[in-house]
Amino acid sequence: MNNYKKLPITDVYPNIKSYQQLSLLEDFIFWVGNISSGKDPRNTILVRPFLHKNMEAQNLIGDSFYIKSNFHGYGGKSYKCFLKNDKFYLIWIDKLTNSLWYKIFEINNKGAKNANYLNDLTSSKQLTKPFNCNYDSSFVITNKDKLLGLCEKDEKDFLFSIDLNKERQELIVLREFEGFASSLGCNEDKSLLSWLEWNANNMPWESNNLFFGSINVCGQLQKIVKFKNKNINNNKLISFFQPLWISRDTLICSEDSSGWWNLLFLKINQIEEIHILKKITKEFYEYGLPEWTSGMTTLAGSKQSLFCLAKNRKSWIIEHYQDCSFHQKINLPFNCLRDLCVSSNRLICLASNDISPEKLIEIDIDNYPKLSLSNIVKSKIINQYSKAESYWFKGYKKRKTHAWIYRPKVITKNKPPLIIKAHSGPTSSFDGALNLEVQYWTSRGWLVAEVNYGGSSGFGRQYRERLNTLWGIVDSADCIALAQKLSAQKLIDPSKIIIAGNSAGGFTALTALYMTDIFKGAICKYPVIDLNDMRINTHRFERNYLNSLIGNFEINQKTYFDRSPKNNLYKINKPILIFHGKNDSVINFKESTDFHKKLLENNIYSEIVLFDEEGHGFKKIQNKINVLKRTEKFLHYILNFKN
Repeated sequence: MNNYKKLPITDVYPNIKSYQQLSLLEDFIFWVGNISSGKDPRNTILVRPFLHKNMEAQNLIGDSFYIKSNFHGYGGKSYKCFLKNDKFYLIWIDKLTNSLWYKIFEINNKGAKNANYLNDLTSSKQLTKPFNCNYDSSFVITNKDKLLGLCEKDEKDFLFSIDLNKERQELIVLREFEGFASSLGCNEDKSLLSWLEWNANNMPWESNNLFFGSINVCGQLQKIVKFKNKNINNNKLISFFQPLWISRDTLICSEDSSGWWNLLFLKINQIEEIHILKKITKEFYEYGLPEWTSGMTTLAGSKQSLFCLAKNRKSWIIEHYQDCSFHQKINLPFNCLRDLCVSSNRLICLASNDISPEKLIEIDIDNYPKLSLSNIVKSKIINQYSKAESYWFKGYKKRKTHAWIYRPKVITKNKPPLIIKAHSGPTSSFDGALNLEVQYWTSRGWLVAEVNYGGSSGFGRQYRERLNTLWGIVDSADCIALAQKLSAQKLIDPSKIIIAGNSAGGFTALTALYMTDIFKGAICKYPVIDLNDMRINTHRFERNYLNSLIGNFEINQKTYFDRSPKNNLYKINKPILIFHGKNDSVINFKESTDFHKKLLENNIYSEIVLFDEEGHGFKKIQNKINVLKRTEKFLHYILNFKN
């Protein structure tokens, strides 16, 4: 394997400009960026003009904050920017003070020297006292300068109100929710609120409800109505995603009553009169996502100019609607899109494909027909990377199942070894986007396969529900079936097949390892090892996730025991490499250390690497590099590769 042109390990994690938590208002792009400020973490909110990538970013709030949301455990967007009376109101969540802050700006019309695009009208103000709670950033400002928002405290969700003209204040609770709430929004005249709710026994992509509430001029909550329609959610459980007001009386969202997250336009004259304006039903189109984090956006804009991200079979696309009717498809040289933001006919989003890393794209639709984005994807790198190939095979119970495969860049007389990758979630998916870790292995002669096993999102509700009560069976069987298919087609060396996965994917990898002899080892990051421990100790948001994946614990205690890798140690006879962060709040790292110890006691080759400052998902580049180095060393050892 020494003759291959290998991707240098230092190139796997390039130091490129990162745009996190995007917003677009008027002609300005806002985002959260990290800054170096000593030992404690610090970040800030940055801004620059639209379509001016080379202009220096303006730091709006200094370096005294750590802007972060832990809402429902996984957090999400941690600030919101409003435009009101030609002024920018910036609200953010600061973890250092456990409070909300805000600041007001206006456009600098005298010329933006030294990256001074917005002028301060106020200093940073601490709106709330320090509270031990988790805020969501889907804030609403009413006509009387009342800020409404969602927070999570003492394992409950609340709708609260505060006054933008006061500092260090208490939260005024307007509503205590029975379960979870998200996606707070408001119509143009600030008379109606909308939000999503779901009970603690469901995940939001399994079943949730769309609610509306009327508010008075002082921002006080009045009547509350749950949306219910005989053709949508009267007799079955469905999932709504991202309700968005696009005019004073029109709201759009996606909902999956058809089996796909399709578009639904609602007309709300008043809270007692909610009617379906238009329902667009299309197979193989998903306009929604599993809501693991808050602030996810596939819809943005207004009734006059609305833009939608949609997963159409294996690719993401952008559609443009005018007055609730399809207008055009925006053709782009990218098939992986996320974080859509729109202002008038300007849009931005993060985009990538299988040969181009993720980047921010900015489009002025008024000039779009004259614009060519093809030069963004440089031709000189087309042959540098292994291209993602969409691959369908028969998985569990012969069902059609999807994967992405990446062939090695250099073919020799020997068949390549294979890495099967199981994604996390498990309600997630691989999208075929450029992943330099994958390219690291293909440049070293490996064939890599990313499995969208039954339960993955983006392929409709029935595909997602394949995993119901069958986690550890369907997913593992699909990974095994893919390895067998690639072997039967003589595309790989059947004596050198490895399975890898992170978190839920680690559970899949470990389970597959003892379900078959086809895999020669497993590589896992922060894997689920004990289902009962996960049920008890994970955070509130996914505490009852296992109700659907395994079944109710009281009724299915034996299944929880039997499916846990820790209780199947005696079946394992292949090497395992485990990585885990000691700050993991989802899966306790001690589960991994105990598992490793017992493997050694059973004379099974095992390695474990712990990182002191990492959590559920590794952040530091040096740690990621160390993971690749240790993984390569592990593979060379167990497969007897010659240096």
